[in-house]
Amino acid sequence: MSMKFDPEIGAAVPAYSGKEVLAMVPHLESICQYDLIDFARIPGPHMTPEKMFELSKLLNEQLRRDEIAGAVVTHGTDALEETAYFLELTVDSYKPVAVIGAMRHSGELGWDGATNLVSAARVVLDPAATDRGVMVVMNDEICTAREVTKTHTEAYDAFKSPEFGPIGLVDRDRIMWVRGKFWRKIIQTDRIETRVDMFKTYAGFDPRLIHYALDTGAQGLVIESMGRGNTPPAAFTAVKRALEMPLPVVICSRSVRGRVLDTYGYEGAGKQARRLGAIFGGNLPGQKARIKLILALGKTSSIEDIRNIFEEGVYF
Repeated sequence: MSMKFDPEIGAAVPAYSGKEVLAMVPHLESICQYDLIDFARIPGPHMTPEKMFELSKLLNEQLRRDEIAGAVVTHGTDALEETAYFLELTVDSYKPVAVIGAMRHSGELGWDGATNLVSAARVVLDPAATDRGVMVVMNDEICTAREVTKTHTEAYDAFKSPEFGPIGLVDRDRIMWVRGKFWRKIIQTDRIETRVDMFKTYAGFDPRLIHYALDTGAQGLVIESMGRGNTPPAAFTAVKRALEMPLPVVICSRSVRGRVLDTYGYEGAGKQARRLGAIFGGNLPGQKARIKLILALGKTSSIEDIRNIFEEGVYF
């Protein structure tokens, strides 16, 4: 949202303050009254779990104010889904939160920042948005923070929910909800554990980096397995070592759709991982499973409690 083309660099960089962004969206004042908080002016890849935690605390504080109906968070698109999911797990309010970005910077034709900001304001003001948690509003589609992912590097419709689709649509000044409200579980913690490493498996996987992570203080692992939850044998040796330490190991899938399950029983497959104590991440992608494990480890060191955090709910 705050990107501007810098002719000296020859590329877009963060430049605009929140006030300057809003000056480019004068139509917003006819829709709502708002307070502006400049939290940070950084690109998406510079976001960290520590900053997400600060933002979550700020939102919880602001949403307790009676005069606040909801919140809109502007964010760089590269890490947007991770921040949105962090907030989904930690913002404890019935008031809606919409996270938005822009797929084009302000100097390009077709800058979508203004449209996304206006649409998000309409969404959080809609009475039916109550108790829907954190949503991502992009390209006039409303997706849950849990389900949404960035599917394209720059297309307007990059943010999609591949498995279940959007929960609603914005049609100018009308919000059309196409799915009902869903079960949420807040992870209440006053700390986070960021020493969680994630690994994507592939044919001929070399486990040396997993062993390095274990040797240098990793407190948890997320493994993006193949298919239904299956890992190459070499990767599985490192997974077994982590489970024996013991550390929480969350198994996800590198597939865009579907959940992990103990369907197969060969060496490295989901059945063996399950028997050794691995935690299944349902249909979460690795980057979101890591966010959830960072929060879960902040709350508890019990692997069984962490398993319950991951494996309880309608998505598992």
